[in-house]
Amino acid sequence: MSKNYIVGFPRIGEQRELKKALESFWSGKTEFSEVEKVAGELKARHWNYQKDAGVDFIASNDFSLYDNMLDTAIMLGAIPKRFRDLDGKEQYFAMARGDKDRVAMEMTKWFNTNYHYIVPELSLTDVYGLNATKLINEYKEAKELGIKTKINIIGPLTFLGLSKRVDRGDTYELFGKILPIYEELLTQIAQLDDDITVQIDEPIFVKDNQTATLSLIKPTYEKLANVSENIKIVVTTYFEHSNEATKVLLHTPSWGLGLDFLYGEDNKESLELISNSDKVLIAGVVDGRNIWKNNIQNTVNLLEEISAVVSKDNIIVGSSCSLLHVPFTLKYEEKMDSELKNWLSYAVEKLDEVVLVSKIFAGDTLSSSEEQLLADNKDANNSRATSSKIHNSDVQNRVESIEKIERDGAFEDRIKTQRDILGYEDLATTTIGSFPQTPEVRKSRRDFKKGELSKEQYEKDMKDYIDDCIAFQEDCGIEVLVHGEPERNDMVEYFGEQLDGYGFSQNGWVQSYGSRCVKPPFIYGDISRPNPMTVDWITYAQSKTDRIMKGMLTGPVTILNWSFVRDDKPRDEVSKQIAVALSDEINDLQEAGIKIIQVDEAAFKEGYPLREAKIKYYESWSVRDFKIAVSTSWEKTQIHTHMCYSEFNDIIRTIEAMDADVISIETARSGNELLKIFKEVGYKQEVGPGVYDIHSPRIPSVEEIVTQIKHLLEVLPKEQLWINPDCGLKTRKWEEVKPSLKNMVEAVKLVREEM
Repeated sequence: MSKNYIVGFPRIGEQRELKKALESFWSGKTEFSEVEKVAGELKARHWNYQKDAGVDFIASNDFSLYDNMLDTAIMLGAIPKRFRDLDGKEQYFAMARGDKDRVAMEMTKWFNTNYHYIVPELSLTDVYGLNATKLINEYKEAKELGIKTKINIIGPLTFLGLSKRVDRGDTYELFGKILPIYEELLTQIAQLDDDITVQIDEPIFVKDNQTATLSLIKPTYEKLANVSENIKIVVTTYFEHSNEATKVLLHTPSWGLGLDFLYGEDNKESLELISNSDKVLIAGVVDGRNIWKNNIQNTVNLLEEISAVVSKDNIIVGSSCSLLHVPFTLKYEEKMDSELKNWLSYAVEKLDEVVLVSKIFAGDTLSSSEEQLLADNKDANNSRATSSKIHNSDVQNRVESIEKIERDGAFEDRIKTQRDILGYEDLATTTIGSFPQTPEVRKSRRDFKKGELSKEQYEKDMKDYIDDCIAFQEDCGIEVLVHGEPERNDMVEYFGEQLDGYGFSQNGWVQSYGSRCVKPPFIYGDISRPNPMTVDWITYAQSKTDRIMKGMLTGPVTILNWSFVRDDKPRDEVSKQIAVALSDEINDLQEAGIKIIQVDEAAFKEGYPLREAKIKYYESWSVRDFKIAVSTSWEKTQIHTHMCYSEFNDIIRTIEAMDADVISIETARSGNELLKIFKEVGYKQEVGPGVYDIHSPRIPSVEEIVTQIKHLLEVLPKEQLWINPDCGLKTRKWEEVKPSLKNMVEAVKLVREEM
């Protein structure tokens, strides 16, 4: 008899219902009761989708109003001091987003995905305590619907490993404080039912862990697995192999191991050890991170390979990770090319795949509808393998023949030329690129796409917005301008729409953080650029001002990492194709008179492999492709780049090798810690550290920004610094943006006067 398992499920809603409810509440349009109502409806719907598909292990507590790491911090009582005078929803959302009196907690990437989590802040002096209300209520909600769920929790070692110490110590020093709370949690869970499965997520185990970390696994899971006989603990990892941890976990009383056999193929090395244990193996074989239809036969073959070592009776078929990382359902993709759509599978469709694979693997009799699903699966995979849409020999030949990678001139020579031509002051002010996407802008863009707005009116609307952006920046006193990007729906999708080999969705939304959703395009074939993509908009903007207007592009590695990428060609080959296309765009921009071009690599770091052994190769081709993209730029053309949420200590030499003239980075939530490494290594290029956090609605004061700039000057000289917000302003409102930027410019004036 087959058994199947879903690690986790998307929570934003099939049409972003949670996003809309949250943002309506945050803007004061609705009460919090409406958020709670929507959340309850979504949880019930999501559980029922899985139940109706025939999923055996359905998760509760994978839902969140903002982020599961934030939920875990609340559950453990890990509340930073500045938020302790608040409670309930005010405290929760202030921790996530900040408020007028408090800076939000830091946010960073969840391993090498595009999901962001809130980083817990810990201290040895803090007192922690259990608050399991959310978890217990969700389990009871599902049970009232007749659905018995497994309970998902983030494991203690992952929680500690991904947190930061505000008192500068090692987070694992708090192990003795945190583990007893998990024991208390499991004691409360044990009272909910006679037989409960608890999935404890420990993705930290897939990294190159130190011996000290590995040494905590056995005491942790010996204690947790012995809390109650009616709890079955499944320790789950994903995104890579966890062989070192697996060896230890096999000697604990945990019931099961969840392993990713797609992104952690090396997990096969542990199969022999697993076979000699009493552990149940949840085999992650259906891709939870990509949108391509599963090849059922190949997946069954993989399971047969696994079962040649581990008994079939001890294998449960599962998703490779939570389905949080893929869109919700194909149901609303009404305009997509039918051939492309037939190659895809979103979260709801993956439920059917997991169930079907488990039945075939177990030898169960298939229903007529399942037989048809299997036949359709074979046809879809054959169609994709043979489609003429995928391969373009002209693109392949051009990419293979690329020889020029390096820019003209060394940085020391280029920067002198650029400063002479551009004439900007020390502490030059600019922004990262985007300005608020107002309802009017989104409506014009949407109506134009639907054919309800003429091209002439659409272009007028966009140009009017650009005019307003330029006028504000000039009045404000910003020195290097941007056009505001009103024509861009997304920093990757916009470019993908103009590149051959890309596909797009109507409703392929994926949660990035909180209520923020992105709609990644997907790469199905060879990439080329038929026409210029940004030149008309940027040259229009430059024609409206005497100040320098930056050209704005998204870099090849970010375009790759923020897309769903074809799985029939190595990622580095796909990235190189994108780089070549961008090199043509850069040449066209400078030929049109654009003197500064920003090539954003916001997702450069998030693409890093989780294992040290694979990093060197990733760095080699990702640096190569950034350099190919900018290789057409003249010595006098200044190249900027921007990076998000990155720890730079381990990649600073790689950043140097990219050879951009100016890099802007997000530092507002993490102070100057990120910046110090630039000084320590003698980084020569110019740097624009973010002086305020754009992910919070709060408006920084002039005094606050002056203080921040002075802190920057303690690390780097004024000649090397640019002053800017820490990211694009697309998600903010004008009433937040205008005073913040005015305060930023005023702060620079005051600092310059003092100097």
